Amino acid sequence: MKRSTLSLLAIALVCTLTAINPVHADERSKFSVCWSIYVGWMPWDYGAQSGIVKKWADKYGIEIDVVQINDYIESINQYTAGKYDGCTMTNMDALTIPAAGGVDSTALVVGDFSNGNDGVVLKGKNKLADIKGQNVNLVELSVSHYLLARGLESVGLSEKDVTVVNTSDADLVSAYTTDDVTAVVTWNPLLSEIVAMPASTPVFDSSNIPGEIIDLMVVNTETLKANPKFGKALVGAWYEIMAVMGADNAAGKAARTFMGKASGTDLAGYEAQLASTKMFYQPAQAVDFVVSADLKTTMGYVAEFSFEHGLLGEGAADAGFVGIETPAGIIGDSDNVKLRFSPKYMRMAAEGKL
Repeated sequence: MKRSTLSLLAIALVCTLTAINPVHADERSKFSVCWSIYVGWMPWDYGAQSGIVKKWADKYGIEIDVVQINDYIESINQYTAGKYDGCTMTNMDALTIPAAGGVDSTALVVGDFSNGNDGVVLKGKNKLADIKGQNVNLVELSVSHYLLARGLESVGLSEKDVTVVNTSDADLVSAYTTDDVTAVVTWNPLLSEIVAMPASTPVFDSSNIPGEIIDLMVVNTETLKANPKFGKALVGAWYEIMAVMGADNAAGKAARTFMGKASGTDLAGYEAQLASTKMFYQPAQAVDFVVSADLKTTMGYVAEFSFEHGLLGEGAADAGFVGIETPAGIIGDSDNVKLRFSPKYMRMAAEGKL
């Protein structure tokens, strides 16, 4: 998954498209969501192919089309422009693309957080402080960039102490094989490939900042308000999928095998990625995570990083320009809330009310 964010020019384009093609917040019976390949989002593909999503849509008398888009950022662009009612994305990208672009969005499903899937690797060095003065190859303005910033803070350094070299995810592994590249930040499965190379040492990863790189199913807030059946069907389907894939039986193994193959690996490769992902298999786990004050703190970090890197748009005077609503309180401008973390539908699943 290319976990990278938009340039300001692209944000402006998305805003224009959104103004031209707004999502209609009327009561409807047909919906569509999009997803891209990543360990925490493969369940949506399984849910669509196995019929679980259709089963839950039928229960509420609606239709839900689940569409794969190969380019991660393009999927978010299309959601933001109103082509889709929901889309898989990280918490940072939810803030810096649709929310910063003026599209009021709700994190309907908080599916997991990276717990080692994203990491910093040094060549010939064995501690993070050794990164000082080095060029660091990563996808600029991505969650890798955010991870680097948080890691540097942990050892008393800042981005001024390194030089970030913007490198496409498609080129990171080959770049690392050259003598000139000695420090990289990336995500799995690229991370595993790089760590396996000679003289490579992982020195910081997302398990050091648990709960900060979050994988979501984000939906248009107005569409959700006008169509609660859409939210109920999606959430109900998600937790049935979780029950299947999380089971230690033949059905669970078959589901994980399907997801591994569909993501370009196999069962062993997929389970290795799951091992460094904190999946919320039970809805109560996700609810507890969302209502915790820690989420508010995390989104404060994300907002600060996003503002400092110009990701909240030219009109942003400070990190609080875009309001973020969490159960623990609102971060930023309460008159400009555009990103919401709501446990409502996940709590309904936990209580057996879907």
